[in-house]
Amino acid sequence: MKLQHSYASVFIPDGLQFEDACSRVTHLGVGAHSDDLEFMAFHGILQCYQRADRWFGGVTCTNGFGSSRVGPYAGLSDEETGAVRREEQNNAAVVGQYGVMVQLGYSSGEIGDLEDGRAVQDLEAILRATRPEIVYTHNPADKHSTHIAVFAALLRALRNIPAGERPECVWGCEVWRDLDWMPDERKVLMDVSGRDHLAAALNGIFDSQIAGGKRYDLGVAGRRAANATFYEPRASDHADRIILGMDLSPLVKDDSLDPAEYVGKFIEEFAGDVRSKLKRFLP
Repeated sequence: MKLQHSYASVFIPDGLQFEDACSRVTHLGVGAHSDDLEFMAFHGILQCYQRADRWFGGVTCTNGFGSSRVGPYAGLSDEETGAVRREEQNNAAVVGQYGVMVQLGYSSGEIGDLEDGRAVQDLEAILRATRPEIVYTHNPADKHSTHIAVFAALLRALRNIPAGERPECVWGCEVWRDLDWMPDERKVLMDVSGRDHLAAALNGIFDSQIAGGKRYDLGVAGRRAANATFYEPRASDHADRIILGMDLSPLVKDDSLDPAEYVGKFIEEFAGDVRSKLKRFLP
């Protein structure tokens, strides 16, 4: 497999041959930026951690050149910032024991360019090489435009693959918008209790962003705790850390489904639930 961007890279923490590293992947995370995988796809990382029969594969689509840089990183050039971000992502792959870590190297503009099909082609090649059971990516209600562009590129790549070779589950996860608003019966609940130390180690690797004044590490941990605490108002918690997901599998199984209409139905259900409760007490 040949990745198309000149800045692309592949890192295999245990040094296995590329084809063998890809073929063992069972859980694949596809994120826009360095650190997105650790924030949104920790469930997949945890499912595979210290397992010989399950392996997490990571894909980061952008190069990090436009990342925030203040404090100790303020004087870095775009290229130097990209190099730091790449190293941080590879370090996370070591700590999380990933089977393979692929960084596609595109700019946000390139990912969002509908005429530039290279990222779609790269993602399709990765999906064909890994044949994962579960894919984690950005949910299509996320508010970050690059996250939506990555979701869209991944969906196109998935739909290019024959139906019988597509993953069984595709879950859209939380980063720049949580999924607490979704109807409970529609949520994918990912229990990530019991490994806060591993989560903290992974999140804390991305010093170039955290030192710049964005405490992503604390925010992500707080969201997971809040998801567990506020999920059910009338019962004791069954978990102390939960990541919420949106099931995107129907979009992968039925190419005729429109993503905007699919997500729109969840939004309509949420709006209907709010209206019905208010009308019950304020008829």
